Amino acid sequence: MTRKFLIATHGAFAQGVKSALDIIMGTGVPIHIIQAYLDGNSSIEPELISLFENRSSDVEWIVFTDLLGGSVNNQLLRYGLTEGIHIVSGFNLPLLLEAIMAPVDTPAEDVIENAIRNAQDQMVYVNRLLTPNENLNDYDQTDQD
Repeated sequence: MTRKFLIATHGAFAQGVKSALDIIMGTGVPIHIIQAYLDGNSSIEPELISLFENRSSDVEWIVFTDLLGGSVNNQLLRYGLTEGIHIVSGFNLPLLLEAIMAPVDTPAEDVIENAIRNAQDQMVYVNRLLTPNENLNDYDQTDQD
């Protein structure tokens, strides 16, 4: 089984996320992107057809969209009941990292559910974590992660 990943978003958001992934993971990770509504395109359907319609049965896709109920997500709904295509909406970078780095022999449903749970924990109002006497210079990093 081969697992592939698609990030489909409104505008150039997908390219920005892919850029961040490339910095963190390196450029060798095969991540496809679809950037809706750029260059006058009003539908992502032609791109979806080229990715999904003639795919091999041993290829599994995890698709990440930016907005539940948004037009990009809605255009993907017709593939939601297709075997081997999994759609996740409202992603963040920790979710993508965990899903992409998961072993391919772990079922996609388990990967997605665990990644969502863990990614939710990464969304934090940081100000509430700080204490008044904390030395914030301890957190200043000049090196990249």
